[in-house]
Amino acid sequence: MTAIITPIDNGTAKGLQVGDRILISGRIYCGRDAVLPRICRLIGTGELDRCGIDLRGAVIFHTAVSQAGVGPTSSNKLEIEQSFGPLSRAGVKLHLGKGKISDSTVRILEENNSVYAVIPPVTALLENNTMERRLVAFPELGMEAFYELTVREYPAIIAAAQGASIY
Repeated sequence: MTAIITPIDNGTAKGLQVGDRILISGRIYCGRDAVLPRICRLIGTGELDRCGIDLRGAVIFHTAVSQAGVGPTSSNKLEIEQSFGPLSRAGVKLHLGKGKISDSTVRILEENNSVYAVIPPVTALLENNTMERRLVAFPELGMEAFYELTVREYPAIIAAAQGASIY
């Protein structure tokens, strides 16, 4: 297992290969189909800084945040998969979710030195490794708002990197 501490630098992202098992620690952002299009609009209008969101070297976990815990949602939902390009260009190095993503998304990741990892749907384990949660933006979306978590050793497997995919 490779320990990954956020924020992730370019060299670390470049060194990750399909099949690598990683443990993620540090701050990560959480968002799914309701909020990621809004974050992409903020990127497009240059207003992301206004929300105090710095995506350089960031991890985006495709999940909602509730009192029951966190668990991955399918990353190939249209609104989520369309966010990979804008988020990666804004600095996200690791997209974290579940499921197969398209070949065109794998290419977008390669072009932006970003990777995609799948995380097992083990809500209880992830809750034990979630140290802190903070609502960052769009509180009206409830558990689907944009959150920042501080995590310790979230387990994941690199599923798409350097133009290759495990699917």
